[in-house]
Amino acid sequence: MPKKKQPDETAKKNNPNVMGLHAQVLDQEITDTLEVNFMPYAMSVIVSRAIPEIDGFKPAHRKLLYTMYKMGLLTGGRTKSANIVGQTMRLNPHGDAAIYETMVRLSKGYEALLTPFVDSKGNFGKVYSRDLSYAASRYTEAKLSPICAELFRDIDSDTVDFVDNYDSTMLEPTLLPTSFPNVLVSANTGIAVGMASNICSFNLEEVCRAEMEYLSDPDFDLYSVLRAPDFTTGGEVIYEADAIREVYETGKGSIKLRARWRYDKKENLIEIYEIPYTTTAEAIMDKVEDLVKSGKLREISDMRDETDLSGLKLTVDLKRGVDPEKLMARLFRTTPLQDAFACNFNILIAGTPRVMGIREILSEWTAWREESVRRRVFADLTKKKDRLHLLKGLGKILLDIDKAIRIIRETEEEREVVPNLMIGFGIDEIQAEFVAEIKLRNINKEYILKRLEDIEKLEAEIADLEDILKKRGRVRAIIKRELENVIKKYAEPRRTGIVYPHEIAEPEEAEETEDYPVTVFFSRGGYLKKITPQSLRMSGEQKYKEGDSLLISYEARNSSELLVFTDRTQCYKARLADIPDTKASSLGVYLPVHLTMEDGENALYVCDPGDYTGSLLLMFENGKAARISLAGFETKTNRKKLTNAYSDRSPLVGFLPVKEDLEAAAYTSDGRCVVFSTALLTPKPTKNTQGVAVVSLKKNRVVTELLPLAETSVKNISRYRVRSIPAAGAVLKDEDREEQQLSLLGGDGDA
Repeated sequence: MPKKKQPDETAKKNNPNVMGLHAQVLDQEITDTLEVNFMPYAMSVIVSRAIPEIDGFKPAHRKLLYTMYKMGLLTGGRTKSANIVGQTMRLNPHGDAAIYETMVRLSKGYEALLTPFVDSKGNFGKVYSRDLSYAASRYTEAKLSPICAELFRDIDSDTVDFVDNYDSTMLEPTLLPTSFPNVLVSANTGIAVGMASNICSFNLEEVCRAEMEYLSDPDFDLYSVLRAPDFTTGGEVIYEADAIREVYETGKGSIKLRARWRYDKKENLIEIYEIPYTTTAEAIMDKVEDLVKSGKLREISDMRDETDLSGLKLTVDLKRGVDPEKLMARLFRTTPLQDAFACNFNILIAGTPRVMGIREILSEWTAWREESVRRRVFADLTKKKDRLHLLKGLGKILLDIDKAIRIIRETEEEREVVPNLMIGFGIDEIQAEFVAEIKLRNINKEYILKRLEDIEKLEAEIADLEDILKKRGRVRAIIKRELENVIKKYAEPRRTGIVYPHEIAEPEEAEETEDYPVTVFFSRGGYLKKITPQSLRMSGEQKYKEGDSLLISYEARNSSELLVFTDRTQCYKARLADIPDTKASSLGVYLPVHLTMEDGENALYVCDPGDYTGSLLLMFENGKAARISLAGFETKTNRKKLTNAYSDRSPLVGFLPVKEDLEAAAYTSDGRCVVFSTALLTPKPTKNTQGVAVVSLKKNRVVTELLPLAETSVKNISRYRVRSIPAAGAVLKDEDREEQQLSLLGGDGDA
């Protein structure tokens, strides 16, 4: 049992209320907290907020639409959205902002639903735009769309259950008796606790016909009727049979979407007029802008958003000679112009979330709709039976109208009228009440005979209704008839086209890159220049920022790859073709910006990996060196950044590419030099290996530099050469240290 904490004695004397305060503090197991506090909240979010039910609505949707229905907005004119929001708060206590956002999503103006339920007037924003936000509720107006008649047609015929609202002042429906499978027609997204739902929309006519086919044969060919999802933003579904089958059968999977476009040859521009439902115009523009700025997309001279009242339009101006088909293939591959809709058909069935395929959803909707129709028929049957019962009592009055009048006239007290009629004609209390309420002008044979003519008609109708309740086939026939009526009134053509993979031109696996020789210059400040031989011959002195200088230069090809090592033990991969050619008088490309490195990250070294044979020798301050196989930096995917590219145990002081074994010189802070062969180090496949000791260092001494022996000023090579490692080396003589740094810069400059 948890124990109450004992209050401090001193605290009790100083504050007499402390005992009451501490008495409320209890130790509680975390498992109890989860069970008592968290689980009810999680279940509330799942059941009462985020996951749609079989009618296709979440509670927030249902509360809003029912409020509008009770306000008379199905047939009346529009009213201010603020008025609707205020009225809805009687059912939905989550606040006006949440209610208005719900209305926006259901509105015709926002264009999120194929069958919008709110007929809106004013600015309600657009689902395909991130920046086109909706106006405040005081500026917009709304009413229910005509299709809402299919949601509320039978709501007063006991088709669904009603429950109290949050303060028990009025009733609200638990579901709406939709006469069509709205759960598949309206797109729906919700994130609960530990689960989510993401239902794509399908064409109204196709869904209704699929349901009609299911009513006739549950094993019908679903794919021939319900062809593919349909979205309000249009575009095209890339019909991959396996992916579609997975979504239809399991309720989970991914469906590829892509934009629609046209080419204006006269103006040399591309107009994108429909985009995937999953993205926005701004997201596409941002991605294209990033590609253009990084030099990966040079065919575009300008791109702008020309969306207006006629609809979405993104215009792309092309440079001269650009093939629009090839450009769009690249854009589909690298931007959200081609995207995927991740399906998760998670629906509440009798309060339990279930992920279902489409055939199972149709089965559950059919069972629910059959029950709704039966409840409606039973309610109608009850009314007709009650009416028949009253008319049969009236029929007995016909036998002697004068007697009925005499009984009423001779009865002294009003309360005795009904009992006397019951005794006089052998009718029950309900029938007697009905007779007693007949107006004096209607107590004539003509009126009564006309009423009695309805008895035969009522008896036939009652027999027919009872037959419907007995026969499932007749119930399904009613559902079919209502579905046909929905198709006739509200069906619209598909908005999203269907294309098959074989109809799409396969994009080139790799863009053709113009190949030519270049010289790469990399400065200590992180700037990189790529200069062609012709430009190099015509150039003068290399230009650098004040305080910056050349670190390394080498000859390469424009098609070569580039490895960039940073001071965060990371390696970035790039293509020289993506870096613009420049001149000696230019500073070049600043690699931390070009490669979008992390804040404060600096480039230390670059190298050409070639065909990823050979190795890379890394020297650290602590005297250790690691020889890493370049094959470890080759990746099969398009990864642009490799973490843990080398060890972080000691600062790095030198890089040395090793195609074939050579001799290298390591310099220390106390003026020593060690000349060793790279053959003494075995290449390691592990990139972040700590390496092996090469230089033996005295206390507080470090290695300062690593150079190929051929690029040093060492003349007495035998004095510093070692046969084994680690070694302390020898103190440099004056003739061997002559112009050490200048010779390095001079060599690079000559290159």
